[in-house]
Amino acid sequence: MNSLVGLVALKTRSMRRGIWYRILNRLERAQVDLTLRIVKNIRSPLLARVLDSIVDKLAAALESEVAKRVRSVGVVLARKLGEIAGRWGNALAQSWAQDEGFARFLAVMDLNSPQSTSLQQRD
Repeated sequence: MNSLVGLVALKTRSMRRGIWYRILNRLERAQVDLTLRIVKNIRSPLLARVLDSIVDKLAAALESEVAKRVRSVGVVLARKLGEIAGRWGNALAQSWAQDEGFARFLAVMDLNSPQSTSLQQRD
């Protein structure tokens, strides 16, 4: 991470959503705050790795349920449906696996279905 502007934006978003104090421990918050106050350019590979792990942690927590579901369910279903439709003779079906809109549609349908895996995880 060479841009501290992105780190400031990520900190702001996570604080607005109430994730900053819930996800990061005291040491991680202090690391980000001190880096933003003191450092102008990140040149240390060690500091970059530490900040990357913190950024990854925050980004994962900020990711919406739909985005998580698109990756875990939508893409998999799109690939399977594309393979099945391809075997039935649909020449364009192989492109369904790369269609982000189709994967998002399948993910939202899964979230709204009574048999959704997200509902089963909450019980």
